[in-house]
Amino acid sequence: MATDRSRRRSWTLGVAVVATFAILYLTTGVSSGLRGGANIVITPFSWAVNAIARPIGHMLAGTVNYSDVVAQNEKLRYQLAKAEERANEEWSYARQLQELTTQLNVPFVGSLPTVAVQITTLSPTNFSATVGISKGRDSGIMVGMPVVANGGLVGRVIATSASGATVRLITDTASSVGVTFKSGKSSLIVSGRGLNNGLGATAVPLGTAVAPGTKLSTDGLNGALYPAGLPVASVKTVTLTPGAATYNLTLQPAANLRHLSYLDVVIWEPAA
Repeated sequence: MATDRSRRRSWTLGVAVVATFAILYLTTGVSSGLRGGANIVITPFSWAVNAIARPIGHMLAGTVNYSDVVAQNEKLRYQLAKAEERANEEWSYARQLQELTTQLNVPFVGSLPTVAVQITTLSPTNFSATVGISKGRDSGIMVGMPVVANGGLVGRVIATSASGATVRLITDTASSVGVTFKSGKSSLIVSGRGLNNGLGATAVPLGTAVAPGTKLSTDGLNGALYPAGLPVASVKTVTLTPGAATYNLTLQPAANLRHLSYLDVVIWEPAA
């Protein structure tokens, strides 16, 4: 009985296995069935791998893109800095050109030749006032030559080197200029009072009619230090002391001596 029962059980199991393979073969085939079973097992692992790998990929791509943005920003900053530098240079050149055009506009020198120079050093004090200029003997500049700028007389060359010179301004206390007004009918001596004190004239005879606003220019007399007709100053105030036979003048220089960058040296020397 036990043997018959065992045989029936084995036969039933065999039939079940055969039926199973037959079903798999008839539907998707044995290999497809096995692959499907494997996919069922592997799919959860694939999902997990994708869930981890996808953010990492995005992160790496973002890092690369961020580096590109930083590099582009640096390039733009450099280009902007260069553009600003060029704009500043152009503005500086335009300003220099304007200063040259303004300060070297000296029609009052007439046909006298001039040499354009730039101020290189300033040595002003309350009493002495001198400036260094960028050209000297190699450019034909000699001691004693007048120096002018837009407006009028600035000073006189007092020392030279091969490539530079020193100019004493007319406001220097050691400076004096012979001037005239009223078409040359009257003459005065104008003296410097120090850099911040302008010019003055003293002991002007009462019979000399001069009023505020009167313009004074170099007299150009024989042996004078300057050629005739260079604007020097205008009368600012007239001071009369009661009972005195003379009066004093305070003068405003014709050239703006406080804002000088470029000058013209007049190639002229006093007659011997």
